[in-house]
Amino acid sequence: MNPGASNRLAGIELGGTKCIVVLGEGEQITARESLATTSPAETLRQVMATLEAWHDAAPLQAIGIASFGPIRVNPSAADYGTILDTPKPGWSGTPVLELVREKLSCPIGIDTDVNAAMLAEQKYGAARGLSNAVYITIGTGLGGGVLIGEQPAHGLMHPEIGHLRLRRAPGDKFPGVCPFHGDCIEGLVAGPALHARLPVPPAELEPTAKEWDAVAHDLAELIAHLMLTLSPERIVIGGGVMSRQPHLFDRARKIVPHLLSDYLGPVERLRLEDLVCPPGLGNDSGPVGALVLAARAVD
Repeated sequence: MNPGASNRLAGIELGGTKCIVVLGEGEQITARESLATTSPAETLRQVMATLEAWHDAAPLQAIGIASFGPIRVNPSAADYGTILDTPKPGWSGTPVLELVREKLSCPIGIDTDVNAAMLAEQKYGAARGLSNAVYITIGTGLGGGVLIGEQPAHGLMHPEIGHLRLRRAPGDKFPGVCPFHGDCIEGLVAGPALHARLPVPPAELEPTAKEWDAVAHDLAELIAHLMLTLSPERIVIGGGVMSRQPHLFDRARKIVPHLLSDYLGPVERLRLEDLVCPPGLGNDSGPVGALVLAARAVD
């Protein structure tokens, strides 16, 4: 940022279930508001009321928007900042960036919620100082942010890791719940999938129960796929599913070497514990990431 400039930033973490609006002194959160993600009109009305109140108290230098996807992140596209086809009812075609710009004229940075979380983890968390890393969140859905050469991956659009279709565990016939692809990885291990495939709600199933085996296999397939295609220095996995079911980390790590069949050489358990880990910032990866997007918009 420019020397002497105000460091008053704001961030929006727009998630499929809830939205968190944060105020920051630079990238350090000083205030936050949390609200349910309902309709676009109602959710963004509440978001803008909070931002405008903060802006009236003292001007905001920039805003960062970390949004669930898919969302157009190519600045040259006519629909830049617009949510594309999404299973979130009513949100397809919502011009998020345009609606924020209508109210506030400061610089605005926008990216996916998972790319933003990856930037935060690279700067302050579990991937600190690394050049190539992946951030996965598993909650209502499954999303992935990819960092290559310290920059979030963009291209035709942005990574949509949640909709990869991977090898299934032998004998597992669960059809998946994704409305687009059925048994893509989101349709197998995200929150709604666990409620559909497990015999009882996930919170009531013992960590040692055999029903977790297929879930752990699916997660291990994703980890192995990321290792082979992106060669990340770290795979950070956050979100409500993993925070409530931390046993899945170790279960999946044990399966990965068998899936790779020593193709990458011996993958020791201790190395996998370092490679695959929870977020260093906990639940703040997304909100801090939104502030990092705001700072990047200024820079």
